[in-house]
Formats: sequence, C-alpha cells, structure tokens
Amino acid sequence: MRVLENVRARMRDGVELEADVYLPEGEGPFPTLLERTPYGRRGVNHADVSRADPTPRSKPEIAAAFVARGYAYVLQDCRGRYGSGGEFVKYLSEGADGVDTLAWIRAQRWCDGRIGTLGLSYCAHVQTALAAHDPPGLKAMFVDSGGFSSAYHSGIRQGGAFELKQLTWAMKHALLSPKTAADPDRRAALEAQDLRAWLRIAPWRIGASPLSAAPEYEAYVVEQWRREVFDEFWRQPELYARGTWAGFADVPQVYMSSWYDPYARTAIENFTALSHLKHGPVKLIIGPWTHGQRSVSYAGDVEFGAAAPLDGALARDYIALRVAWFDRYLRDMPSPDPLPAPVSYFMMGGGSGAKTPAGRLDHGGAWRTADQWPPAKTRPTAFFLNPRGALKDHAPDAPSSASFTFDPAAPTPTIGGAIASGAPVMAAGAFDQREREDIFAATHPGRALADRPDVLVFETAPLERPLDVAGDVQAHLWVSSDAPDTDVAITLIDVHPPSRDYPEGYAMNLAHGILRLRFRDGYESAKLMSPGEIYRITVEAYPTANRFMPGHRIRVQISSSNFPHFDVNPNTGAPAGEVTTPRQARNTIHFAPEQPSHILLSVFR
Repeated sequence: MRVLENVRARMRDGVELEADVYLPEGEGPFPTLLERTPYGRRGVNHADVSRADPTPRSKPEIAAAFVARGYAYVLQDCRGRYGSGGEFVKYLSEGADGVDTLAWIRAQRWCDGRIGTLGLSYCAHVQTALAAHDPPGLKAMFVDSGGFSSAYHSGIRQGGAFELKQLTWAMKHALLSPKTAADPDRRAALEAQDLRAWLRIAPWRIGASPLSAAPEYEAYVVEQWRREVFDEFWRQPELYARGTWAGFADVPQVYMSSWYDPYARTAIENFTALSHLKHGPVKLIIGPWTHGQRSVSYAGDVEFGAAAPLDGALARDYIALRVAWFDRYLRDMPSPDPLPAPVSYFMMGGGSGAKTPAGRLDHGGAWRTADQWPPAKTRPTAFFLNPRGALKDHAPDAPSSASFTFDPAAPTPTIGGAIASGAPVMAAGAFDQREREDIFAATHPGRALADRPDVLVFETAPLERPLDVAGDVQAHLWVSSDAPDTDVAITLIDVHPPSRDYPEGYAMNLAHGILRLRFRDGYESAKLMSPGEIYRITVEAYPTANRFMPGHRIRVQISSSNFPHFDVNPNTGAPAGEVTTPRQARNTIHFAPEQPSHILLSVFR
C-alpha cells in the first residue's frame, strides 16, 4: 500500500481541503472510495468494531482493508475541521465541497473514473448532499445512519421541537476544532462550561451560551434553534433530500440505520422514494441497534439475541458487506448481490423476558426481508383511546377525556429512544421507562413514568396471541389546552408482564414522537391555539418493528415533554429563540365517537 499524506484539493472558493490517499500497489488507475469526515481522517470511531474483534479500528486501518481489495481510498477532512482550511458551518458546505472533491479525484492519475462514497452519521449526510447534485463519476453509495431526507422533520427538529443533541454535539466538537487546538484561552473557556446547567436555560442566544468562546459553533446552533418555521433555509439540498429526489444521482445505493437511531426515518424515506424513482438498485437495512452500533446485540438495557448483529446475519462483518456491495456495483464484478432483498429489517421481540447474565432484558428478535416498506402484508390498524386508560379496537360509546398539568420547570425526562450524540446528558436505546438517579431531569428515582401526574397511559389488555408490527407509528388525537401553545409527546411501549426477574414488569420503549401544537396545521407558519378549543392533531413517531408476545400489553404514553431529547415548550406561544416566562398548561386528550383519538400501527394480518 502507498499512502499520499496531506494532499490538498482546492474548492471553488479557493479553500483547500486536506486528505490522505491510500493506494494499492501498481500503477492503476483504480476504482476509488471517498469518505469525507468532520471527525478526523486518522481518527477512531468506537463503532468500528466487529463481533470477532471488539477493538475499534482506525480509519487508516479500515482504508487499508479496502485497498487490499484493489480500491483507492480517500479520507478527507471536512471544511474547517482538522487539516482542512475554511470555516466549519455544520452541514451547509458539504454539497459544493463534495462535488468539487469528486471532480478533483476524477482528475487524478490513480482514479479510473469510478467513485463510490461511504461513511457513518455526518459522513452519511455528506453523501446525500453530494448526490443531490448528481455529479459525474459517482457510481455507488453506502449511506449509514444519516443522509437527511428532511433535517427539519427528523434530525435537527421534529414536530416543530428542536433536538437538543445538536447542542451536545456542538460542545464536544467545538472542543475538537482547529481553532480550539490553537487557542488555550478558548479551550479553557469551553471547558469551564457546565452543559447540564445550560440545558436548563432556553433558548441560547449569541453571547449567552456555553459556546460563546467558539462563535462559529454558537452561530449555527442559535440559527437552527430559532428557525422554527419550515422555510427556504430548511430546503437547502444538504438538509432536504426530499427536494432533490427527482434529480438525485441514479446509482446503486444502500440506506442503513437502526430502530434506536435518529436517522431511521430518514433512511426509510430516502429508500422508499428513491427505490420508486431510480433504477438503483436501492436497498434498506434496519437493525435493532443504537447509532452505528451494528456489531452488538443490545441497545440500552435490552438484549436482542445472538442474531441481532449485522456480523453473521447479513455478511461476515461490516467491511465484508461494503466490499461485496462495491465489488458488485462499483466494479461491476460478476458476484452475487450481497443484499438480494430490497429490505432487510430486524423484527424485535420473541425473547424470554428474563434478565440475561449481563443484566439486560432478553427481548429477542429475528431478521426478516421484504420487497417494500412497510412490508406488504401489514395493514394500518387503529388502537383507540378509551376511559380508564384502556386501548381498544373501537372508539368509546360516549364522550370522555383525560387531563394533566404540564409544568415546563419539571419536564418528563428522556429515558432512551432514538438518540445520537447525546452524551453526557442522555443515552440511546431501550430501557424500562422508570426514573433512575443517573437520568438527567429525573426527580423521583424508582418511579415509573406511567406514575407521573403529567403522563397519561393507555394500554391494551394482555394479548392472547403474538401481534407483529412493522412500519410507521402515528397518533391521531383530539386535544385542547388552556395555553396558547404546548407540546404533545407520545411513546409506544411494549409492556412485559411481571416476572421473577422484573417483579413490576418492564415497560420497554419502542418509538417516540412529538408535536408543537402551533404547527398542528403545517410547519410553514405558526398558529396559536384558542384556550379550550378542541383540535385534531397527528403526532408522527419514529418507525419500529416489534413482536408483542402473549401476555404483553401495547401501551401509549402521552405527555407534553421529552427532555433533554427536545427543547421544552414554555407554553406561552413565544417564537423559538425569544426569551419568555414559562407558564403551566392544563392539557386534555378527548376521546369520543366523534373524536376517536387513536394510535395507528402497521400490523401483520
């Protein structure tokens, strides 16, 4: 292997980005793989392990594995990160920089004109930002846990609420930026901040945030937070593949994510649209993991069994799967399709419900394939809210309602879910929905969220037979409030019955969603509520696939917050970014024959 270090490529505005190029022996030219990263082109990602070897491999080591198969491999630092020049503005330079980098690669003697892209998370976002421009030379993609279909609807905001993982990510990477490395005072100022305390202060403003010493990071965080209306900012190609699907690159492409990853919806939306618009082929993989953790068998405190990792199920390991993909679709080698079915997904559930030796709930599961998403054999099925917390197959016979008081000063805490970059304040995955001392914003360790006064619970009777669900999760609700604005947050839960290991049962979170009610009629403009008026709303949750076993219950929990996953609504109707004095809200869910509030699941029939 030959390595060309610190190679600089000039972008259209004169800024130079730095890369290392790994080449096989010989003169070439070679088919080339490109990975663009803000995380350091010589760094190590903790997810880059295999089941056989749990020691994380560095990016150069991974590059070497592809070089051994005859590929040139380019690892480039994104603008403003590590060795690259220019100023980092999260997400928004990646389309143009990607196009210019591809043109530069095609002009090199060692490239044969065929270029594939790959990468996880941000390194997936840069791929779709590039493909939106359909650049010459792009021949295949492997997009892992990212690539915004719409960052406004899932990834930066959801339901109008702001995802606070953008804050935790910014704090971490401001500390790792070139400017911080060169400025001890800036580093000291950033390290002196108490992020947990700052998360209690909303909104952040220019000069009044823990990022004040890193103004380039502070600027984009503040802008993303205050831009609550779906406008042209959110329609930029880097943030909105939906708007580019028609002209998107028609190349073989894989979208991979997992049920406890915030980009599961993005992966499914990109796959669903592009598989109909392009020759592709376009493939979808959804595992039971957290963000990027494809080689482990658990997520949070729940074990999914030996079949759960990608390793051994879809290929020998992650590298082998991608090598096989690019061998077939970048190099046109006469090899079998490594993903013969359009969709490979993990159906969670079916385990014993006991506690494993590692202390996790044995939930189990198995891989399945399908030709589309949701699978063709599923049907949208309504589960209706009824009095006394029941969830039934029919609406109630008479009008009823349930109310709670939401206090922004005491929000419902986030316990797992589809989260990434949440450290040190929140963790991704499946957990018993019970407060613990190590959970940020928890006030009563040991208390079930279902027992909080600001949480409504609706659940089925214990199931008599298995019920398989695979698809989107929606709540169609009729709501009112005495406040001009508030949030409605939902969580879909598989309730395991009491057992020897779990005497109080285990309420396992599957999917969650949120809606800021001033956006109940659409995200292009905000409309405040009239106190006491009843509105019909739809809350979109993350997708899931789960087998509910006999004796289990299907539960939906409803509250008005999920903090710190999302920012807390002050209930005043003040625009995002404006300082306001929070107030309590009395919120009511209505269910009646003419107001059939229900949750909609895709059920196998």
